[in-house]
Amino acid sequence: MATLMYHMFSSSALLSLGLYHLISTTRNHHLKSPRGDYTAKPYHPISAFSSRLRHLPLYLLLLCLLISLIHQSFISFDADPLLKGRTPVHRFTSLQAAAVIFSFLLLTLVLLISESTSLLPLPPDLFFALASALFYLHYSVSSNSASVQTSDLQAKCDSVSANISLLSSLLCLLIAFQPRLFLADVALAGSVCLQGLWVLQTGLSLYVDAFIPDGCHKLLDVVTGVEGSTKCDLEDSKLRAVAILDLVFVLHVLFVLLVVIVTYAAVAKTVGIRRFGSYEALPNPNTADSNHIQMKALTGTQA
Repeated sequence: MATLMYHMFSSSALLSLGLYHLISTTRNHHLKSPRGDYTAKPYHPISAFSSRLRHLPLYLLLLCLLISLIHQSFISFDADPLLKGRTPVHRFTSLQAAAVIFSFLLLTLVLLISESTSLLPLPPDLFFALASALFYLHYSVSSNSASVQTSDLQAKCDSVSANISLLSSLLCLLIAFQPRLFLADVALAGSVCLQGLWVLQTGLSLYVDAFIPDGCHKLLDVVTGVEGSTKCDLEDSKLRAVAILDLVFVLHVLFVLLVVIVTYAAVAKTVGIRRFGSYEALPNPNTADSNHIQMKALTGTQA
């Protein structure tokens, strides 16, 4: 249950981060598109709040990363009877995940200092380049974790998560070189949302009996939630479970695409109304000329 709660917590944090960046990016694009000076930003402060609360999303992100770091460090010391040789695999994969989270924590802290003070000015292109490196590091760690898993089901989940991180890394690198590319910025927000949905799907598929594919089960003699605790006995069951996960991933992609479209339409409508507001009828040149001629005729008659 604790492992599932952590997956739900991580999913909520990633979804919130992705949606916030998507809304802020779309709003920034619609406000600046007439002037053609749109540039991708790593962070969008909340302008409606006071100076102390403008960076509230960064504080919340730091808190979430700190909780994740503590969790990954703590579970690395859990006993695991599923060993490969003499080494509990989940211990080292957990420590690697903790190192990646710590790297993101440092990058977020640097961004907060850069946004709130002048002590450490961080150019946006440098931030996106560093973020690209960290996403690639997460891709590498997740790929290695998938390659050493004793559970084919968990290996598939880790492999999909690694591919999403690779996509985020490529998008960050593209934004670093092309900061005016709005589509890449939107796609980055969508990839974060997709990662959040997949983290939730991983927790459900591995640790909730109702969502575990038929033919697969949790090992009763293994600590809940450790490496390799959900397995498929038969080869047909394994292939079927992998196919189901592929289908679910496609559904998640379609859902994220729908969220992006709806968010773009809603923000475009809201920003458009605020920008243009109510309007008044413009004067008709023909009507003005006609009135001018009538006034001249009236003046000549009176003379």
